[in-house]
Amino acid sequence: MSHLLTAFRQRFLGSITFAILLTLISSLILTEATWAASSGLGVDDGHLSSCPASNNCVVSQNADDKHAIDLINYHVDRDAARETLLKVLGVVPRTEIVEQTDDYIHALSLSRIFKFVDDVEFYFPSNESVIHLRSASRVGESDLGVNIGRVEQIRLALRDLKI
Repeated sequence: MSHLLTAFRQRFLGSITFAILLTLISSLILTEATWAASSGLGVDDGHLSSCPASNNCVVSQNADDKHAIDLINYHVDRDAARETLLKVLGVVPRTEIVEQTDDYIHALSLSRIFKFVDDVEFYFPSNESVIHLRSASRVGESDLGVNIGRVEQIRLALRDLKI
């Protein structure tokens, strides 16, 4: 009889664990879809969105000291700079370009283990030879420096390619 109770208890706990995991996964997916739709990504009146108060975002426009990062200067024509950036993004691990226009690029970058999504944006103003950038995690309070590290690696790659 005790074997039957032990077997029942193990099945019951396994079912509960599965139900909890399924609930968590579905809530993350639905929350992410809602977040993406209301995130304010893109360029508004010549500016990328500001960073939230959390420590998981960097931006080169209108940033406070905690979220500021330098823009990227380029010395080639705008189309060449844009194409070079697209090539660099094409080799950044776990990164996919989801939107591109003449003056804007939006990419998604997934974290290695938990597959958290970061939005990486680049804006090419028509009257300057600069690339403004923003990289932000969709969830969490801190990114342990991942966003700034990613942007700095992209900056170094562009510098090596002499844009």
